[in-house]
Amino acid sequence: MILEKIDHPDKIHSLTNDELQQLATELRDRIIKVVARTGGHIAPSLGTVEITLALLNVFDAMQDRIVWDVGHQSYAWKILTGRNERFDTLRQYGGLSGFTNIHESPYDAFSTGHSSTSISAALGMAAARDLKKEHFHSIAVIGDGALTGGMSFEALNHAGHLQPEDFIVILNDNAMSISKNVGGLQKYMARMYASKSYNTLKKQIWDLSGSLPSSIRRRFIYGAQKLEESMMNILVPNIIFEDLGFKYVGPIDGHDVPHLISILKRVKNFMVGPVLVHVVTQKGKGYSPAEADASTFHGIGPFDNQSGKTACSGGKSYSDVFGDSMLELAAKNPSIVAITAAMSAGTGLSGFEAKYPERFFDVGIAEQHALTLAAGMSTRGIKPFVAIYSTFAQRALDQIIHDVALPRLPVVLCLDRAGLVGEDGATHHGAFDISFLAGVPNLTILAPSCAEEMQTMLAWAAEYKNGPVVIRYPRGKAVCRGIDVAAFEPGKAEIINSTDNLSDPPYAFVAVGDALATAMETADILAQSGKRPLIINLRSIKPLDENTLQALGKACSHVFSFENNAIIGGTGARIAQYLSESEAKVINFGYPDRFISHGATQKLKEEISFTAVHLAEKVKKHL
Repeated sequence: MILEKIDHPDKIHSLTNDELQQLATELRDRIIKVVARTGGHIAPSLGTVEITLALLNVFDAMQDRIVWDVGHQSYAWKILTGRNERFDTLRQYGGLSGFTNIHESPYDAFSTGHSSTSISAALGMAAARDLKKEHFHSIAVIGDGALTGGMSFEALNHAGHLQPEDFIVILNDNAMSISKNVGGLQKYMARMYASKSYNTLKKQIWDLSGSLPSSIRRRFIYGAQKLEESMMNILVPNIIFEDLGFKYVGPIDGHDVPHLISILKRVKNFMVGPVLVHVVTQKGKGYSPAEADASTFHGIGPFDNQSGKTACSGGKSYSDVFGDSMLELAAKNPSIVAITAAMSAGTGLSGFEAKYPERFFDVGIAEQHALTLAAGMSTRGIKPFVAIYSTFAQRALDQIIHDVALPRLPVVLCLDRAGLVGEDGATHHGAFDISFLAGVPNLTILAPSCAEEMQTMLAWAAEYKNGPVVIRYPRGKAVCRGIDVAAFEPGKAEIINSTDNLSDPPYAFVAVGDALATAMETADILAQSGKRPLIINLRSIKPLDENTLQALGKACSHVFSFENNAIIGGTGARIAQYLSESEAKVINFGYPDRFISHGATQKLKEEISFTAVHLAEKVKKHL
């Protein structure tokens, strides 16, 4: 086994081509076996094994700064940079992160989790390097999907303006087919454009232009540029990168390690200014189930590594409930459309996409565009439902405020994965959406505690015309309470239990969304000692049920809030503000003022003391 001998990334420099190929096979085997148990982003990481080997062969993993976009592609990188022994702990509590993390390893140049950041970060490192007169290469590895994010093009544009030396962007093209790999001619052209002779000649031509009289210099430069552009248009695709100020190399077979190494060495040693290397790879390479269904294996839970089959989840998720509801609503209302940001399967919209392709819009990784697109549609009588993970809605806050809420447009924003998401960790927990949205005027914010409420809220939102609606719901299996919510109305809470047999003096639990289950479990524990609370399912975060809150403020000694959101700026804080002049004492339970790590959700709840057992003890201390 070659992998067992790689205790330092520098050892990859001395491997032969045959050894590199063998190492690629061993890496894939290691990734498949571990991710089958832990879950994770297997297809992207299988596709970048050879890129990783080539980068580590050509560059200094410690000195040079290699920034992986998102981190979906970084499993081989983790294994080869000193974390092979711990790789079995991937995405487990206390173990390795599923993404790159500067606090995990000095080889991780940047902490990632959200997409389209690598070029900006790598450019920042290059700019800092030049200011400090340091010497290293700054390299961004970005997938074609992440390149759809507007931030990537902002960074490309700025890099083209700055023209930093020793700055390389590796475009990992695994699905979009920006241009086709047409074989021998393209390989030859890639070698030529990265060759010492070509770039030396090019430099000499531009040096010559500097010695010409000013009267003819401009015409000479213009003619030389047009000649080069013509050649590039004929021989090399994606002239857009040249127009942005990058030298373009590619497309290159991303699974041909010797060729990748050859090209990267030429780029490193002979090319000046920013360079974009276009590499074509296959998602899931080397594992047939992932090759056949790269979408499913992009991010997957534990699975059988022999068959590729996942374990049955045993019930519909909230995403499934959302997708089923959208199909029902769309059948009744032809103006309804669904919009998502590269998450059709993740948000439960695959069925909608199949049945109503003309009413389905996947905008790529472009949450900002998604919201303003929806806003534009709504001005023309279309009813857009925008499905985005809570953590990614952060990127579109300006658009939510300026383009949707301010003009009071009837857009429905469906925030999936609100609350803790488990193994994906701090970058993906939906811990802040209530905090950053509650202060926005004109928004109606709803949180279902069960599948029945979610269906009713979606149906209500489909008919609501007086402004935008936000519906937040968690990851995981949907709770079915068997209740009738036909009388649902924003600003009206549900009283779960009767006022009989309450503690004296009475106290209340006010719960938001799926935190209701935690509140009810906590109440069951307290009831054993005769301390039975009144339980309120808030349902509507904004507007609040002021009448119910007023009654609680008058009747209760304590009001305890429960929410799957940060305490700071959360619903509990708003309740406390509203009841500030009442006799009732308000105590808020939610997420602490820190980023929560990765691991099984129950383990994370124990870490932050957000379990029924922990919360019952906290309540007792106040009563």
